[in-house]
Amino acid sequence: MLASFTLALQFLTRLPVNLTITHSDQRLGQSVLFYPLIGLLIGTILILVNYLLPPHSIALNAAILLTVWVLLTGGLHLDGLADCCDAWAGGLGDRERTLSIMKDPAAGPIAVIFLILILLIKWTALQDLIQSGRGLSFLLLTPFLGRLSILLLMLTAPYIRKNGLGSAMQTHLPKLAAKLIIIVSLVLCFWLTNIYTLLTVLTLTILIRQLALQRIQGVAGDVYGASVELIETGVLISMALSNG
Repeated sequence: MLASFTLALQFLTRLPVNLTITHSDQRLGQSVLFYPLIGLLIGTILILVNYLLPPHSIALNAAILLTVWVLLTGGLHLDGLADCCDAWAGGLGDRERTLSIMKDPAAGPIAVIFLILILLIKWTALQDLIQSGRGLSFLLLTPFLGRLSILLLMLTAPYIRKNGLGSAMQTHLPKLAAKLIIIVSLVLCFWLTNIYTLLTVLTLTILIRQLALQRIQGVAGDVYGASVELIETGVLISMALSNG
């Protein structure tokens, strides 16, 4: 289990992990179970960073937190979101064209605009939540729920590339354990936040799944990344609005 956790940590973050681990398919599948835990770890680091920041500049603090957030992941999920934006906009409804654009590492204007909007929304929501004075649990829950969405998609949508890492992860994901983690996590989400946050997570995940199934008949790694970013943004918006 430690090896699977380390794999998840290496894959989802840029934290220095110097352990050499064999990437077996079974370990890759088991590592997905730890994705929400990696989200909690990211959230814990963000809370520690927030405590080190002076309280008089909320806008600057929110910008620093968001920067640390992106650096911790190396922009991994933002890259997936950018690829999906370009692919959906340029694919013109065609599956093969969409998949071809998704593989292109270059970011087009649609992707750049969307990333700016997502980061701007996150920054604004972070300011509102910090200013609300209702604790910092949102810094734990947001990255946690974002990565939980990957489990939801892996259990409910086929992976389209049969030879990729995502395919091995989905095939060897312990399904029962994943379902239990999802159920417990969603119950905790409702208990710690409110029904609006829970509905936001479920609605956005279902919408992302349906869009992916309609366009490319499944999901890909970039779709997982886009899901993390969109769920995180939706959760921050939901919490900020409910705090108001």
